[in-house]
Amino acid sequence: MSAPTFQPSHSAVTARLRSAGCVFAEDEAWLLIAAAHAPEDLDRLVGQRASGLPLEYLLGWADFCGQHIAVDPGVFVPRRRTEYLVQQAARLARPGAVVVDLCCGSGAVGAALAAAVGGIELHAADVDPAAVRCSRRNIGPAGGQVHEGDLFSALPDTLRGRIDVLVANAPYVPTDSIGLMPPEARLHEPRVALDGGADGLDVQRSIAEEAPLWLAPGGRLLIETSVRQAPTTAALFGHAGLSTRVVHSEEFEATVVLGKRQEIHRK
Repeated sequence: MSAPTFQPSHSAVTARLRSAGCVFAEDEAWLLIAAAHAPEDLDRLVGQRASGLPLEYLLGWADFCGQHIAVDPGVFVPRRRTEYLVQQAARLARPGAVVVDLCCGSGAVGAALAAAVGGIELHAADVDPAAVRCSRRNIGPAGGQVHEGDLFSALPDTLRGRIDVLVANAPYVPTDSIGLMPPEARLHEPRVALDGGADGLDVQRSIAEEAPLWLAPGGRLLIETSVRQAPTTAALFGHAGLSTRVVHSEEFEATVVLGKRQEIHRK
C-alpha cells in the first residue's frame, strides 16, 4: 500500500498567516504549500513567515516583471513598483545599448531589462557582497557583468562616457523613517539598501553629480523615488546639467525621475 499523499489544508495555512497579519495570506499560503515537501517543512515555513521573515527569502525567489528572480536572505527584495522603472528604461534602450543597473541588489532590474530588450551590453553594480553574489545568479545567464563596489567606483573605466541607459533604484528612505517601515523590511533587509540619509537623497545626490561623466551623449539616467522627493531629485538632475522630467504611475504607485545628457551636434 502506497504512503498517504501530503495534502495540507490551504484554509488552515491561510488562517494562520492571516492571524499573523499577512495581507495576502491566501496567495502566500498557496506558494508556501507548493514550496513544502512534508508537513514539518510546511510548518517551519509558515512559522517563519508568521514571525515576519520575508516570503521571498522562504521561497528563494521573487516574481518581478514576469520572471522568477533569485533572492537570497539578506538581499533587498525587489518591489512591484520598481517594474515601472523597468518599463521606462525599456522604452529608451535599444539592442546594442550599454545599460547599467546601479545599486542593483538582486539584479532584478537588469535581468528584466535584458529580457525586455535583446542584445544590450548589461552591467550591474552594488556595494553589498551578498547582493553581488545574488545578482550574478540573475544577470549572468543574460550575459551581463556584475561589479562590486560603491556606485561608479565599481564600474570599469571603459564605460566612462559610453552608458546609454543608467538605472538606479538607490535607497531613498530618510534615516528617521526606517523605524516606520514594515518589520519584514527593517528587520531583515540590509540597511544599506534602505537608508538614504537625513532626507533620503544622499545616494541620489552622488549618482546625479557623477552621472554626466559616465553617460554617452544623449544618454539617460533614471532613478526611482517618491512623489514627495521627486521635485528635489529633479533639481539634483538639473544641477548636474541634465534635462529632466518626472513620470508617475497610479497603477504601480511609482515615481521615476528621468534625466538626459545633452547630445553633441557637430556642424
